[in-house]
Amino acid sequence: MADIEFIPLSVAVLTISDTRTLENDSSGAAVVESLQSAGHEVAARLLLQDDKTELTNQFRTWVHADDIAVVIATGGTGVTRRDVTPEALEPLITKPIPGFGELFRSLSYADIGASTIQSRATAAICGRTLVFLLPGSTGAVRLAMDQIIVPQLDSRTMPCNFAKLLPRL
Repeated sequence: MADIEFIPLSVAVLTISDTRTLENDSSGAAVVESLQSAGHEVAARLLLQDDKTELTNQFRTWVHADDIAVVIATGGTGVTRRDVTPEALEPLITKPIPGFGELFRSLSYADIGASTIQSRATAAICGRTLVFLLPGSTGAVRLAMDQIIVPQLDSRTMPCNFAKLLPRL
């Protein structure tokens, strides 16, 4: 790994919540902390309410921004009426990445058992941008960041990683 160069990525972070503010958003803060500790740049951070149209518009803005390679959203991935994050991203998806949700739920099962079935955490390619949708739980965010996302955004992770694939999208 010593001879493979680390490639810092520019990442936008979005929290979806009707009750949190940026000041008390521990899940969004956990995403930011993980990214910065790993050496990536947080290009933008927002908090929006659970509104499908507003979320789709924000995802569209970031997906089309030349200076954002990855978007990580937390919140709105459950099964209640207000949880609309996957539906908001859906019109922008060019390639789903089903393995992310499968792996996340498998790892999450060790912590919360069968309750993990209620998570609709997912990942997708939207044009040339990689997007991860995480639950709003800070524990779930840390699990996803530590065990899946940060390693996959590291160009030194072998045998493959998203950092090396992004230029080929």
